[in-house]
Amino acid sequence: MALPPPKPGTPIPLEIPPHVQPAYANLARISHAPAEFVLDFARFLPGDVKAIVTARVVMSPVALKLFLQAVTENLARFESTFGTINLPSGGPSLADHLFRPFHGPPEPPPDKDKK
Repeated sequence: MALPPPKPGTPIPLEIPPHVQPAYANLARISHAPAEFVLDFARFLPGDVKAIVTARVVMSPVALKLFLQAVTENLARFESTFGTINLPSGGPSLADHLFRPFHGPPEPPPDKDKK
């Protein structure tokens, strides 16, 4: 017997299968067509030569706008609880600041014992 659909405003029970693993992402690429948005979430860590997509989400324009609304509301709640999240300002754009190309590891400090 099928369960009746939830009433409007009632949270939908969410089941996360055991094989679903968290996907860390510090970079996102968003593309769109008339009927859908594609969000590619990727990881780009120091030393990597390319970003690795860890999750791809495809949403309708309506679903994306509702998602944006939900994220905005949750971010406001987060900041009211934990304080304002400060973003870097001035100079290069935020994307340039966060996702600039990797330039190799820093030089080791000079050996003080060598002359």
